[in-house]
Amino acid sequence: MATHSVLTGHLKKHFGFDSFKGNQEAIIQNVLEGRDTFVLMPTGGGKSLCYQLPSLIMEGTAIVISPLIALMKNQVDAMRNFSEEDGIAHFINSSLSKQAIDQVKSDILSGKTKLLYVAPESLTKEENIEFLKQLKISFYAVDEAHCISEWGHDFRPEYRRIRPIINEIGTAPLIALTATATPKVQHDIQKNLGMLNANVFKSSFNRANLYYEVRPKTKDVEKDLIKYIRSQAGKSGIIYCLSRKKVEELAETLSMNGISCLPYHAGMDSAVRSENQDKFLMEKVQLIVATIAFGMGIDKPDVRFVIHYDMPKSLEGYYQETGRGGRDGGEGQCIAFYAYKDLDKLRKFMQGKPVAEQEIGNQLLLETQAYAESSVCRRKLLLHYFGEEYKNDNCACCDNCMKPKKTIEGQELLLLVLETIVAVREKFKAEHIVDILRGNETSDVKSYQHDELENFSSASDEDDKLLQAVIRQAMLAGYISKDIENYGLLKITAGGKAYMKKPTAFPVVKDNEFEDDDEEATVKSTGGTCAADDVLFSILKDLRKKLSKKLEVPPFVIFQDPSLEAMATTYPITMDELQNIPGVGAGKAKRYGEEFLKVIKEHVRENEIIRPEDLRVRTVANKSKLKVSIIQSIDRKIALDDIAMAKGLEISELLDEIEAIVYSGTKINIDYFLDEVMDPDRVDEIFDYFSTAETDKIEPALRELGEDDFSEEEIRLVRVKFLSEIGN
Repeated sequence: MATHSVLTGHLKKHFGFDSFKGNQEAIIQNVLEGRDTFVLMPTGGGKSLCYQLPSLIMEGTAIVISPLIALMKNQVDAMRNFSEEDGIAHFINSSLSKQAIDQVKSDILSGKTKLLYVAPESLTKEENIEFLKQLKISFYAVDEAHCISEWGHDFRPEYRRIRPIINEIGTAPLIALTATATPKVQHDIQKNLGMLNANVFKSSFNRANLYYEVRPKTKDVEKDLIKYIRSQAGKSGIIYCLSRKKVEELAETLSMNGISCLPYHAGMDSAVRSENQDKFLMEKVQLIVATIAFGMGIDKPDVRFVIHYDMPKSLEGYYQETGRGGRDGGEGQCIAFYAYKDLDKLRKFMQGKPVAEQEIGNQLLLETQAYAESSVCRRKLLLHYFGEEYKNDNCACCDNCMKPKKTIEGQELLLLVLETIVAVREKFKAEHIVDILRGNETSDVKSYQHDELENFSSASDEDDKLLQAVIRQAMLAGYISKDIENYGLLKITAGGKAYMKKPTAFPVVKDNEFEDDDEEATVKSTGGTCAADDVLFSILKDLRKKLSKKLEVPPFVIFQDPSLEAMATTYPITMDELQNIPGVGAGKAKRYGEEFLKVIKEHVRENEIIRPEDLRVRTVANKSKLKVSIIQSIDRKIALDDIAMAKGLEISELLDEIEAIVYSGTKINIDYFLDEVMDPDRVDEIFDYFSTAETDKIEPALRELGEDDFSEEEIRLVRVKFLSEIGN
């Protein structure tokens, strides 16, 4: 067993540090003694040192199983910097050539290599297993161990094969490390790796220097984002999006607005990806716009802000990604943009998956939603999720604590909740308890005859959100626990039972209100328009009507309502500005633009209007690359379903893109595809309908033509033909 002074000597010699952080020394001592070790340490706590240092001290080679190629390269480079010998650390993964792998194997066999990083996929290859059997293995390290659990935020099935393969290669002590694990995930990891008797080292998950904030995701989200980034001049940041497409679009929009950034996602060429990552690490660009493929093990200490453009699928993911901010203990602002409809979209994506997987995914999304909407201290919520209690009532470092909300007395509601959980024998989830209290006669409530309970409808005057807030805050207070393994069934704790016998005051903070900023919803609910200038909007509508009579085409062929609304909000007065209006484009601007510009100029002059042009977020002209490539494919008469598959789009998403192309004035011909998939008489019937229709909307068309006779897809396809031929 190495003494404290010997270990500190090794630390100084190999890494240049004078002292260990947190649990590092105890963890390393445990590994050196040949015991299985489980390490739960937040991002930035110094996990890698826990296996790097013992690998240099122990005899043989340590095998580190790690999920990301970028992470391996990063850590191998770092190890080589600390050593005079390049062969000290190597990795084997799919990015290496046969020749490079031979070089790695020769270094390992000669005894130079103390640390070998392997991707789980490479570990399962027969030739690698045979090679590793020849080595003296000091220990195995499983990094990012949460990938083992279906309840973790980045489940990888190949991680579940690690234990059998280790048994085949030859057993040695095991160290598993993760930065995020709820108690459920922790148990999953230990069980799957066969290390239930491991010594567990758990550091606090509290990152006191991080500031957490959730902002509503409005129509102007990109303007809000640009304004924020400009206020952070000279500071490094990461923006996370959920889709590759959004990463590319956003990176392009930010670049157009003078912000130095690059995209990063798994669909990019790996050389470009590495180059973009290096430019960010070397501070040649201010920020990186990325999917979650970016960041595991990215050791940049001075990331000053982490922005979630989309809310992630789970709180583990959120915690891990925000944890990349302020690793040096300095400022780290974590800002998430939240809209309920984003989570709804994620729920829809899960619909084709197995039921158990959907259930897990839904539970994780509900936790994310609760975090975003809650008015309670965000630090308290996050730490509670990871099984840690945060004692302070105000962390003074999150939006909810900086602007505390009024509380209401919730004693009566809490008692109703606790009584109802008892009445249903602790066998139901929060949503079901809320349905009973609100008196919602759902199929579940009726089938279990819970509409006959005494508490049924006892809180019918309260809204769902308040009751959910009571349940969540009762969990934070330790009165209720959630059985995650059983999909979130609510149980009453000993504290909850004591509370029922002797209730005390229970102040409840109402959840934050997030208005759904959907354009259509706004129009429907107010009966008005989305235009800032209603007078100009009606003038433009009159002009459109006049032109429509003169040219004998339906008004929507000239410009759609959203385009007129945008004109009546931003007041374009030049051809260039008009082309930037959604749904206009060069073709339409040329054909119809002059008369509209004349009217707008006149209106601006007469009313002495100050235009918002200076605040305009410059957008990428027509999201050009994808659109150009779609137009070229249609010119080559490639079937639309084949184009969709090649671009990674659903057919409805491809139609969205094609409609945007024709609405902005470009003529395209899809007759070749219509001839293949539709009867000519059906095409004519839909075409004739649009020739006399008042509107180009799909719902009225379906009603008029018959929902049983025509599909939405058929109507959309013929609408493209109609707009292209008549309008363009």
